[in-house]
Amino acid sequence: MKTKLFMLAILLVAGFSAYTQENMDKLKTVMLESESRFGFAETVEKISAAAVESGWKITIIHDLQETMKKNGREVLPVKVIGMCNPAHAYNILSEDAYRSVSPMLPCRISVYTKADGKTYLSRMNAPAFAAMIGGKAAETMIRAFEETEVIIRPMIKE
Repeated sequence: MKTKLFMLAILLVAGFSAYTQENMDKLKTVMLESESRFGFAETVEKISAAAVESGWKITIIHDLQETMKKNGREVLPVKVIGMCNPAHAYNILSEDAYRSVSPMLPCRISVYTKADGKTYLSRMNAPAFAAMIGGKAAETMIRAFEETEVIIRPMIKE
């Protein structure tokens, strides 16, 4: 009986590990993460400046560390930069067929520090979603993604 329980426990742990790894692999597909060449504050500043120079608008910068602090929780620094290119947003918001995509607007880039002390950038892998959406919205999402990749490329540690 003990042997059967032990074997069942091993199977459950192995199954959970495989499930967790599969979910992490999926997460890596829909979210892209890169290490920054700069510190936290400098990365946020450089992305914001580069976006504006490229004709994008910074709609908001969410300071999630501060939000957590207000709620009695401590986390490492994390800011989410909301960026909008009005022409791209118009392509999606001007047609009823694509308005359901609006929760993905504006484009967001997250800048955060991990326990290793390094600063990272993450963003949605819009082309992975675009195939599911199709049409002009997909084309617009891919163009916006390509433009934001150009904006952040100088910040990414190669």
